[in-house]
Amino acid sequence: MTDSPVANLNPITKILAILCFGISALVWPDFTMGLLIIILLFIISAIARILRSFTKIMFGFGIPVSIMLFFIQGFFSPRNKRILLDFGFGALGLEGVLYAAKIIVTVLVFVGSFYIMNKTSYIGLLVASLTSIGLPSKIGYLVLASLNVVPQMQRRMALIRDAQNSRGLSTGGGLLSRVKALTPLIGPVILSSLTDAQERGMTLETRGFGIRGVKRTNFIEVKWSFYDKTLIWGMGFLTLLTVLFAVFIYIGFLPYWGELL
Repeated sequence: MTDSPVANLNPITKILAILCFGISALVWPDFTMGLLIIILLFIISAIARILRSFTKIMFGFGIPVSIMLFFIQGFFSPRNKRILLDFGFGALGLEGVLYAAKIIVTVLVFVGSFYIMNKTSYIGLLVASLTSIGLPSKIGYLVLASLNVVPQMQRRMALIRDAQNSRGLSTGGGLLSRVKALTPLIGPVILSSLTDAQERGMTLETRGFGIRGVKRTNFIEVKWSFYDKTLIWGMGFLTLLTVLFAVFIYIGFLPYWGELL
């Protein structure tokens, strides 16, 4: 996690940003709102100093999904009325292409905003923030364990791989060599994961995790800054405004330049 203005925000602010951005892109009639939010996410990732990794995840996920959706919706959508190109085996429709663009940008808004939140938030602070606003501690632990399971498995795999390499086991080479090397890795990873789960459960019991009727405290102090409050109110107002405009467009009170509702 990098030290940046985005990282210093309260995790609840970032979670609310995911919801606000996602709802705004979802309710807007076309893809333009989602596209603007994606541009904003690139700016935020640059401020958070994760632009390179953010660009990789956005293009690495967005390009194959875009190709698939443009093909499916562009050629086979029942919305298609205006034909852009006729390829013989099928006609590419304008309505399907625009609908696919809306789906793509909406998905990318959720993926990109969640990625920024995950990369700029300390998981312990995230769970402490959730429990501070009333989330039960058991659910908070489930969130913490779920977000930690993949990094823990990656670290454990790397540690076991290094240990086996030091003992002369080759884990590189071609595909067949990698498959053969995978078998000795699976056993220690599974056994160490089971042992880790048992030790964690015993640790929670000895610390009174299941005791009821007591006031719990957190080792991590949750702080709300002026920027958090300002951003929450600002995002809430803009999201409400976006929803109202979208509703007025759908019911015909405001003109819609796309005429593709």
